Amino acid sequence: MRNEIINLLKKENKISEKTVSELKDMDLSDFATVVKELGKEETENIKASEITKDLNTKFIGKNLYVYKEVASTNTVAKFLSMNNIENGSVVISERQTKAKGRSGKSWESPLGGIWLSIILNPNVDYSKLPLITLATGVAVAKTLERIGVENPEIKWPNDIIINDKKVCGILTEAVTKFNTIENVIIGVGIDANLNLADFPEELQDGTTTLQIELGRAGNENLLIGMFLEEFEKIANLFIEEKYEDILKEWRKRSYTIGKIVEVREPFNTYYDAYVLGIGKEGALVVEKIDGTLEKVISGECIIKK
Repeated sequence: MRNEIINLLKKENKISEKTVSELKDMDLSDFATVVKELGKEETENIKASEITKDLNTKFIGKNLYVYKEVASTNTVAKFLSMNNIENGSVVISERQTKAKGRSGKSWESPLGGIWLSIILNPNVDYSKLPLITLATGVAVAKTLERIGVENPEIKWPNDIIINDKKVCGILTEAVTKFNTIENVIIGVGIDANLNLADFPEELQDGTTTLQIELGRAGNENLLIGMFLEEFEKIANLFIEEKYEDILKEWRKRSYTIGKIVEVREPFNTYYDAYVLGIGKEGALVVEKIDGTLEKVISGECIIKK
């Protein structure tokens, strides 16, 4: 995180080459104000004024930080969350040079997509983190339904699918101190006004975009506003501990339940299984080939064709 924040400051000419070498012995929190100010500068495509103009939320997105280019919105959001940032603040970037994914994967996120991270202080323990990811998936799916996408589905644990192809990924990270969750960073990447040529060749077969599916380009600022509204609705259910209501909405849109999958758990534990459902804590409930039941808390599920 340290190097990425330094690179952001350097790229925006807020520090010199000489200062970079001196920063090794300095507390980066001294630059939090500068990073916040950068997020309030005018950008060309994503505009805070357009997002907030008709935004119907009480706390999500009331504070926006919009950047031209960052390595990862999650990294900037994590840095800001450690430096007195308001609950519900949102970090957005027109481009990402090192976007974060599950299992340490990273890639470039070009102009035309929706790349943002939400900072939450939900006051929960670790067991509830998977539910935050599922809730975010519901918020994305409902947003896509609002703009005319038919039957967006949610692939456990963090992908949104249209016509068997990925259009959005979600990454939830906890900011901790002394084994206590201080903040949760929810990163969302939606392939909006992009073409397949914008993606690496190895990703093109399993990827789609809203522009492709709807046959037209959309207003990115309007889409962000819609998503923030849907996210606040689902976040309120989470705050009120109405977890079953969230799971009910998730199950209605599940791409994974009822399919045979290859489960890839940490430490290279792979096995095939049939997906029976989702548990109350957000774990996937599967039946293995030998008939035993398992709860998959973390990992990846590859749909078997």
